[in-house]
Amino acid sequence: MSFELVGPAADIAKGTAIRVEIADLEIAVVHADDDNFYAVRDECSHAAVALSEGEVDGCTLECWLHGSRFDLRTGEPTGLPATEPVAIFPVEIRDGDLYVSTTPSNGVKP
Repeated sequence: MSFELVGPAADIAKGTAIRVEIADLEIAVVHADDDNFYAVRDECSHAAVALSEGEVDGCTLECWLHGSRFDLRTGEPTGLPATEPVAIFPVEIRDGDLYVSTTPSNGVKP
């Protein structure tokens, strides 16, 4: 599994999400309230809108359009109207830099 450099982890404030494009994939990188970093496909499985524009709450990311919530650890929806999970991607921090893999770790096709 290969990882791609996103940038300095310190550039992503706790409780926020940013959108990055890696290998033609749009990915939301989140610095969650548990102080961990997560990466999910930057598209709600209910409506094709950017999750990176939503709100981070604990270890969930809420879609701004209809309020669907996704668990950042599993990609599973935790709030309707979404019923399908989103792809999640492994994240590593090396020497203060954030790296994201483009291979989903939950088996969901990106």
